[in-house]
Amino acid sequence: MSTGPCRVLYLIICAAGPAVDAVRLVVAAKARGWDVCVIATPAAADGDFVDRPALEAASGRPVRSAWRRSGEEKRNPPADAVVVAPMTMNTANKWAAGIADTYALGLVAEAVGLGLPVVALPFWSTALDSHPATRRAVETLRGTGVRALYGEGEWTPHVPGTGDERRPSYPWNLALDAVEGLVT
Repeated sequence: MSTGPCRVLYLIICAAGPAVDAVRLVVAAKARGWDVCVIATPAAADGDFVDRPALEAASGRPVRSAWRRSGEEKRNPPADAVVVAPMTMNTANKWAAGIADTYALGLVAEAVGLGLPVVALPFWSTALDSHPATRRAVETLRGTGVRALYGEGEWTPHVPGTGDERRPSYPWNLALDAVEGLVT
């Protein structure tokens, strides 16, 4: 847990359509008193899924996507909570399997191990959702204490090819409300 005046929220952004709108969560979190550190998966950063200038202006911090170099000082304060949004099927499956081959996955794996409040808000199609590994991954993550906002009344998969239509209604506020409900 951080010791500074603000609570520290890590926002992990994956390569999915709503990622371009992640500044909405950053602005809302800052308005609620959070210090926000943004970490993009390599696919999100390299694929131009994130609006890096908007995220950096809103958070006041650089967007990170790679491990720090040997001997380099830590770049962000310790997290008090983590939001993974939008979480892709790929990230869910790798995270549940314990794969930490990116900076983002390493952080979320560690957050679970540290017992931090972690909220995951998915974004994938019904075709990807139908794969048995996807639902197993969500259940595995829930079993580790992750608050996965998946299912009726939270977030449900979209029909393939309709992700852009669902992007404006992506419930960023649901993730922020959920993480605040977990922080003591």
